[in-house]
Amino acid sequence: MSQPPIFAFENLALQQGGGWLFQDIDLFIGARDRLALIGRNGAGKTTLMKLVAGTVEADRGKRVVVPGTNIVMLEQDPDVASFNRLVDFAVHGERGPPEHAVRAIADQLGIDLDREAGTASGGEKRRAAICRALASEPDLLLLDEPTNHLDLAAIEWLEEWLTRYRGAFMVISHDRTFLTRLTRQTFWLDRGQLRRNEVGFGGYDAWTERVYAEDARNAERLDAKLKIEAHWLERGVTARRKRNQGRLAKLWEMRAARAAMIGPQGTAKLAAASDDSKTKTVINAEGVGKSFGERTIIKDFTLRIQRGDRIGIVGANGTGKTTLIRLLTGELEPDSGSITLSPTLTGIVIDQQRKLLAPDKRVRDVLADGSDWIDVRGVRKHVQGYLKEFLFDPALIEARIGTLSGGEQSRILLAREFAREANLLVLDEPTNDLDLETLDLLQEVIADYDGTVLIVSHDRDFLDRTVTLTLGLAGTGKVDIIAGGYADWEAKRDRREKPETRRNVSNCMANPPPPNPTGKRPAKLSYKDQRDYDLLPKRIEEIDAEIARAESEMSDPALYARKPERFAELTGLTEKLRAEKDAAEERWLELAVMVEEMAG
Repeated sequence: MSQPPIFAFENLALQQGGGWLFQDIDLFIGARDRLALIGRNGAGKTTLMKLVAGTVEADRGKRVVVPGTNIVMLEQDPDVASFNRLVDFAVHGERGPPEHAVRAIADQLGIDLDREAGTASGGEKRRAAICRALASEPDLLLLDEPTNHLDLAAIEWLEEWLTRYRGAFMVISHDRTFLTRLTRQTFWLDRGQLRRNEVGFGGYDAWTERVYAEDARNAERLDAKLKIEAHWLERGVTARRKRNQGRLAKLWEMRAARAAMIGPQGTAKLAAASDDSKTKTVINAEGVGKSFGERTIIKDFTLRIQRGDRIGIVGANGTGKTTLIRLLTGELEPDSGSITLSPTLTGIVIDQQRKLLAPDKRVRDVLADGSDWIDVRGVRKHVQGYLKEFLFDPALIEARIGTLSGGEQSRILLAREFAREANLLVLDEPTNDLDLETLDLLQEVIADYDGTVLIVSHDRDFLDRTVTLTLGLAGTGKVDIIAGGYADWEAKRDRREKPETRRNVSNCMANPPPPNPTGKRPAKLSYKDQRDYDLLPKRIEEIDAEIARAESEMSDPALYARKPERFAELTGLTEKLRAEKDAAEERWLELAVMVEEMAG
């Protein structure tokens, strides 16, 4: 941190139940910090954020805020029940923002704030809360799972807003892409301790591996009991990451094989008879169309889904994702074309509503109908041992569902549904309320699942790590079929649509070409354009390497205390390099569009 803090907590301690949730925590936040707050579900992340916001009182500690600092918190579940309209919620209170500022943000987010609050969806409530928080002109913005219930367009808009935002923010999120793109520092809340690293979430995995390895070495010097803990740290965390790397390598192979079956127009080719494709096909869609009134939702959609496919479905809210799922699972009949399901297809659906989780039921009741044993896809397991596979303390077997956090309830639901025998799994926003370790676990379970998986999700990193095919909907009725994950679909979308040039980028490597007054397509690039087109990819790689070297040096926790001037120099350098990279990427994309147009 190169600037003095605007907020600090010294010797912070808070009791919860019969013990301490955390003790003797020191934290500070600078005026331009971009902080990720990371930790397991139940570690106290939201509680710590509320302590910073001042809505929860600490049992011990000194809270220091620079006078005039406006701290605003975006809560995970905004309470709008006592308001008539969403706009009433967005402007309420003595320090509520002016209505014109709230409505200006609402226009950009695409939400009608005159909607009755009592009938608003989770996404509408979240958007209204975002309008309130951003219009309040915070100096320190606290964001608790800001991307939950948002579609991709809203997430990208929020990322762009936070990129331009000149204050400090601290964010809790399971969205790895969101965290990687935006954060520059990391708080890690782990086993009652708070660690800080001056590197964003992109360096989090490497940092935690170093910490775990050091903990394991220290534990090995102690008694045998702690050696067991060291073994878990070394084998449980590091080995899981190594296993995930192996699974990712397998995923790349599956994507390459699936890409070979995709035709040039994005439709599935008929597989060769020698691969026994008829028995492998579980869903076959031919020329499918679906409309509601005059609006076409799906048109001319053809796809053969094979056994073992992992398919991600992406697009903004209202583009037809739910309609496509209902068509593919046979719940909805197409207006034209045909959809044939394998007669042996049996599916389960895991949605966001947690309809199966009654608050008064015990964990044992939900998982095993009160028994000590559970059948997991034909294999009999003790229910407490099965709980451990989903990162639960076995002692929670008698706990009531209502006492569990949202993330723990989601894990219980996943544990229950993955135990059932089925060959089609439909996941509707499965990543909501899950912490990063549980997301790693879910990726493992999906990778080892024998059947076919359909995933509707706005979590870009999760899709990149799990799916072999992506179906992208833009609201026109056409469905893009891309071998790969979200990044592959985004790359195709960027190539097809000329990107808007960002304003106020001071480090542009070259100005965009002037408009052509004749309206004729140029036959070739100018010398300057061609040179940029050829050289920019290499320069972007060089910039990435320079950023990595700077962040590696900044990852030393003692650097700021030992050489604050060097730390400030590196901070400024990385910001400059990122701006240069953004400008270089935009310039190259503009030139790529020109090349594509000339080829056309």
